[in-house]
Amino acid sequence: MFLTKLLINPRSAAFRRDVADVHDMHRTVMSGYPEMPPTGTFRSEHGVLWRIDTLPNGHIIQYVQSRTEPDWSGLPTDLLLKAAEVRSLQPVLDAVAPGRRFAFRLMANPTRCAHAKDSTDRKRVPLRQPAQQLEWLIGKGEQHGFVIPVSRQGGPDVAPSPAPRLIGKRRESRKITIDPVRFDGHLVVTDPELFTAALTTGIGRAKSYGCGLLSLAPARVKA
Repeated sequence: MFLTKLLINPRSAAFRRDVADVHDMHRTVMSGYPEMPPTGTFRSEHGVLWRIDTLPNGHIIQYVQSRTEPDWSGLPTDLLLKAAEVRSLQPVLDAVAPGRRFAFRLMANPTRCAHAKDSTDRKRVPLRQPAQQLEWLIGKGEQHGFVIPVSRQGGPDVAPSPAPRLIGKRRESRKITIDPVRFDGHLVVTDPELFTAALTTGIGRAKSYGCGLLSLAPARVKA
């Protein structure tokens, strides 16, 4: 597994185009990987997940994780402020063990199925209340081999925060609208096999569009 860090030039015409249409951003990310037969599984075959973080100093970082080693030489010349940084994710995978506590960040797309008004059709609707978002994450933990520990304040040691809406168009003018939520906090591994699978394949929906990438760091020391 590989993790790429891209320092984005916010003045880049390519970046402004991609921000306006998340499907264009998906295409830009996938340009770093070898073309495959048109099977509809291009992203999943390479194991590509990505996320954009805006730092307190205003810098914009795009993280891209993949099973295939990327080649970023074909990116637009003005897209990056410095050369791409690519490293192996193996040390992180090797650190996964039962009971291991990590700090984490996850950009996710918490949704639920709901019946359309005056119809039996079901559609996905975003979860907008923090309590609903936390319940969604805790459920994903049960599914993917981790739990959220209790904070010193007595609640789950994680904070959800809204992220900018992602919009775009797919083929046939189908509109993309995603309301992502960023989760920052701590987790504890309960099932290393399930958890490693979540690390490598992502969590939740909209994985082509900047959601699902779970990033880990050493747990912060409790004061």
